[in-house]
Amino acid sequence: MSKKNKNIKRSSIQQFVVGIIIIISLNVISYYIFTRVDLTSENRYSLTEPTKRLLKEVDDIVFFKVYLEGDFPAGFKNLRQETKEMLDEFRAYNGNIEYQFIDPSTAGNSEEVNDFYKQLVGKGLKPTELYVNESSGSSNKVIFPGAIVSYGNKEVPVEFLVSQKGMSPEKALNSSIQNLEYSIVNAIKKLISKHRSNVGFIIGHGELTEAETMDIAHTMSEFYNLERVNIDGNINSLVKRDSIISDIKVSLKYDAIVIAKPTKSFTEKDKFIIDQYLMYGGKIMWLVDPVIASMDSLQKTPSTMAITNDLNLTDMLFNYGVKLNANLIKDINCGAIPIVTGNVGGQPQQKFFPWYYFPIIMPQQNHPIVSNIDAIKTDFVSSLDIINVKDVKSTPLLSTSKYSHVKNVPVLISLEEMREKPDVQKYQDQEQLVGVLLEGNFKSVYENRVPPAIKDNPLIGFKGKSVDSKMIVFSDGDIIRNQLHYSKGYPLPLGFDQFTGQTFANSELIMNAMSYLIDEKGIISAKSKDFEIRLLDPTKISGDKVIKWQMINVILPILLIILFGIVRNQYRKRKYSRR
Repeated sequence: MSKKNKNIKRSSIQQFVVGIIIIISLNVISYYIFTRVDLTSENRYSLTEPTKRLLKEVDDIVFFKVYLEGDFPAGFKNLRQETKEMLDEFRAYNGNIEYQFIDPSTAGNSEEVNDFYKQLVGKGLKPTELYVNESSGSSNKVIFPGAIVSYGNKEVPVEFLVSQKGMSPEKALNSSIQNLEYSIVNAIKKLISKHRSNVGFIIGHGELTEAETMDIAHTMSEFYNLERVNIDGNINSLVKRDSIISDIKVSLKYDAIVIAKPTKSFTEKDKFIIDQYLMYGGKIMWLVDPVIASMDSLQKTPSTMAITNDLNLTDMLFNYGVKLNANLIKDINCGAIPIVTGNVGGQPQQKFFPWYYFPIIMPQQNHPIVSNIDAIKTDFVSSLDIINVKDVKSTPLLSTSKYSHVKNVPVLISLEEMREKPDVQKYQDQEQLVGVLLEGNFKSVYENRVPPAIKDNPLIGFKGKSVDSKMIVFSDGDIIRNQLHYSKGYPLPLGFDQFTGQTFANSELIMNAMSYLIDEKGIISAKSKDFEIRLLDPTKISGDKVIKWQMINVILPILLIILFGIVRNQYRKRKYSRR
């Protein structure tokens, strides 16, 4: 063997050994230093920091039984693949995340399959019926686009499919993919959390009854400890005061409080107690009706007068950064109510008419509280204005449609209004804000109003400016009210309209709002992910399907590979022919 060949062989061996050493070194380094690179423009495969922090707390197996296996249309196959990739991403950060994909339709014979479906429904999963096109024709297929997640002896259901009224199937599936991280991490949080936050429902001012908040209380109780709290002038009703020598230490009894549709005026003492609760970092969800208007009155007479609801809260809320307006909003995008139109054979005949005082709100903002949720049902809603307050950030959450009309009170409301076809020219007041989030350092409404004896009393611990806190204000108390069955009186699910049979996303809105207010881990930020949906243009596809697009996507890549081979072969011939 010539000296030149020996040097070439030695050089090749050296390169091979160096390559092996580099590969081994990279594997050793990657074992101790974990990193992942996401090259997508919208960070599709990057988990949010709160999610990563929560995953570090998982100390035992969290097992996902995902029921997205089977012969699905392309959209659901994509949802299945995205779910698998998301779970793989979770498992990359913590090996205790395990999963299994199951096809529930293969549980056995038809009777066994139906029993299995009933078990899944009993565990909280909702079935979805698909129409699948096959060679022999179309057929119906029942799927469960969700999972049952277990941890120790606990398990919770997770729904992956997001549906919104008026949304195309493609956009609904894209929204479901956007929501995957939050759906999964929220289930994990629910299972592993050892600390449960305390939430107080304020009573004593004509707020909604226990039956009217039964459904949301049941849903919240899965995450929080709930209590109905009557302030009744007790300065320690919302906070704890512990004496330390001559000073006082104030701590919160409740992480958040809910004030749901009060109908009686608040005393100054109760307002002071709520104000100081906020100053010490308490979170508040206000659901307040600025106007008194009720369908109960219209059931007795064909018309009723809407008047201002004097709750003695105007100065307080204005000081924090929001003004509730004494008006009612009519919206062409609204719900319907049944009206008796006749009597046949002794049976009353009902017909549904649009009731413009019940706006149906489609959330448009990308904030985590309202992102990817369905329509919200409101009853006699009023508008609100944002007041610029120093050190307080305001974020709009809910607005009516652009086909709105504002009527200042007092105003006569008549059932005859629904029989008139709406004149679009009269519904030109544009979108009206009905929900807002306020965050920051709030100034006490009593900073310059309490006497020194109270302000300087160390046993009270008065604060003139709050620590970082949050509040959410909705100008409709009915957003959180569940209906009662019209004949038997039992509570119905929040958001379900027993007259039209429609279900709205009121419950999800309230749960998202509460999670944002008191979730210190911040996992709800995962809901703000926004994936761009890249759909093919159906017009171009149908017009130039065979001639243009199939040619480009199928034949062009093959031609490029052949061309590359020819050019490379010619280059090698020229190179070695010279030698």
